[in-house]
Amino acid sequence: MIAIQEEDVDIGALITAAKKHGAGAVVVFDGVVRDDNITEMELEAYQDVAMQQLEKIALDATEQFNLLHVDIIHRIGRLVIGENILIIVVAAGHRPQAYAGSRYIIEEIKKGVPIWKKELTKDGGRWVPGEYHPG
Repeated sequence: MIAIQEEDVDIGALITAAKKHGAGAVVVFDGVVRDDNITEMELEAYQDVAMQQLEKIALDATEQFNLLHVDIIHRIGRLVIGENILIIVVAAGHRPQAYAGSRYIIEEIKKGVPIWKKELTKDGGRWVPGEYHPG
């Protein structure tokens, strides 16, 4: 499953779905809103482009690391401290490929997907500088 959505995710169901025949490792990354003197976080995405990028990243990771399963769910909208922002679930035959595939996915998302976050504070808010570079 590759998705950009406002709704939260049942991570347990994603893990169950990732346990395919031949999978010896399932790695889960759950990025959450942390308490950095903020009250909430607002996330926006250029959805058409972001979805294309996420699908490409998933395909590239699958090919490079022999992944058997990939889920990438990025939430948008207004989130509070402790809520899930980004969930990545990968399965592979062996632990090294699963870890490497998960790490590859998060790093590629950070540098190439047009999703932005604004940290909201008691005094207002600030857009967090991203690493997105088109091209």
